[in-house]
Amino acid sequence: MDTRGPLAPELPQLLHRSPQPCAWTPGARAGEKNVLSSTAAAQALATLIRPCYGPHGRQKLLVTATGETVCTGCATAILRALELEHPAAWLLREASHTQAESRGDGTAFVVLLAGALLEQAELLLRAGLPRAQLRGSYAAATTEVLATLPSLAVRSLGPLEDPFWALYSVMNTHTVTQTDFLTKLVAHACWAIRELDGTFKPERIGVCTLRGATLGDSCLLPGLVVAGKPCGQVTMVLRGARVALFACPFGPASSNAPATARLSSPEELNKFRKGSEQRIEKQVSQLADMGINVVVVWGEIDEKTLLRADRSGIMVIEAKSRREMVYLSEVLGTPLLSYLVPPLVPGKCLRVYGQELGESLAVVFEWDCPSSPALTLILRGATTEGLRGAEQAAYHGIDAYSQLCQDPRLLPGAGATEMALAKILSEKGRKLDGPEGPAFLAFAQALRSLPETLAQNAGLAVAGVMAEMYGAHQAGNFLIGVGEEGIINVAQEQVWDTLMAKAQGLRVAADVVLQLVTVDEVVVAKKSPTQQQDLNSDSKKAKKCPSLVRKNSFGINK
Repeated sequence: MDTRGPLAPELPQLLHRSPQPCAWTPGARAGEKNVLSSTAAAQALATLIRPCYGPHGRQKLLVTATGETVCTGCATAILRALELEHPAAWLLREASHTQAESRGDGTAFVVLLAGALLEQAELLLRAGLPRAQLRGSYAAATTEVLATLPSLAVRSLGPLEDPFWALYSVMNTHTVTQTDFLTKLVAHACWAIRELDGTFKPERIGVCTLRGATLGDSCLLPGLVVAGKPCGQVTMVLRGARVALFACPFGPASSNAPATARLSSPEELNKFRKGSEQRIEKQVSQLADMGINVVVVWGEIDEKTLLRADRSGIMVIEAKSRREMVYLSEVLGTPLLSYLVPPLVPGKCLRVYGQELGESLAVVFEWDCPSSPALTLILRGATTEGLRGAEQAAYHGIDAYSQLCQDPRLLPGAGATEMALAKILSEKGRKLDGPEGPAFLAFAQALRSLPETLAQNAGLAVAGVMAEMYGAHQAGNFLIGVGEEGIINVAQEQVWDTLMAKAQGLRVAADVVLQLVTVDEVVVAKKSPTQQQDLNSDSKKAKKCPSLVRKNSFGINK
């Protein structure tokens, strides 16, 4: 059974049925090279991301620019770490990041669909379809897909329904050992935070990762929890906490500071020491006079300065990472300062206290206002990579619930929606005259590539699985998708996608393809003399040591 749309040899026949026959022209042939270049760059990204797609996707050992080795299957993280030079690859990455920022998931979907659409566009151009007609026909196919998509939503999340079943398939696309347990925690947190009028604010749920124990020891705590520990005698502020954040040493400047003190006598040394101590004491006094009773520090903490803070009743907290300091700054509404000076607007919360979680320590910030974080999901794990995967899954579950609160409709998952859309486009494309017919068939073939990828990553016989899916969908059963051992009924297996994320992903992928098919040529600005010298120097180094050059022809450094 043929599961594919018409390929390149059949396309000229379909094009010949157009009222305005399309023949090759020198301009069209000259423009083909640039479109093929965009296709090659997009295919390079798609080839890199394809093994990570779906619940059976594989992970990659990613070496970051700082030399850190990360094991991840997150398409967003992989794309962010790549150094891209080809404009088409850069544009596709930006489009996928737009999808991740707006919907939290679907980065790999956008890259794979855009790559498949550009591959089909290449076949259409070779068959003689002019660029302008190709763009218009692709736009018509996109409009048809987006108009048809809501009719495939056969399930919705009720206002009083446990969201576990709707979030599980979203969070199961990541390598997490205990997906059931983690999904239950996220579903409970989302349900507890949801307002009586149905509104949901995802920023009210925090996520904190602490190494140690196992994922089964994860829990929910009230307030905002960050990894850190109280350092002095003051370990809690139970009422009216006023917080200052510092990304600098809490005390005298570090001995590694670039400044150098030039002293010529013991008297000058004593005077310098006394002046430094007086300055630190004055800074701590200024904090106390401004009513600051909680200080969070990302840097070294001097013992003498800590004693002065204890005498002033200031709780000093040592933070573990700058990212948590930035998050605290956003939540508390106070700046992250690089000097020990009182903030103009200190952060305010109800109480701050330390919390022991097994062998780890954390600090809890609690509020009593509805717009502040109310719950924090504490994730435990033995490895940093495992915690990173669990954190990504938790954030995707929270984002999915936020989308369901705006639009509760759900689509069949596991590639069933893509296959159903391909069937509808194929049936319509065979009836259309002119360039829209081949474009609809090409769009359908691009959509079929997504369930093919799911079957390939699951280790299944792709041709057999696609033939079974094609037969089921042709018979009218659009709930058939790709499972672990073959085709499945997604309604019975509870595999769903949110309508908002799917529609946004289709729109983003189509937009970037419509933009790339109109590109005439790539124009590179002339480098300045300094840049040219650096380029020549790098070229000489590359000739001396060719093994250092690991850049493919599409401008993607690996």
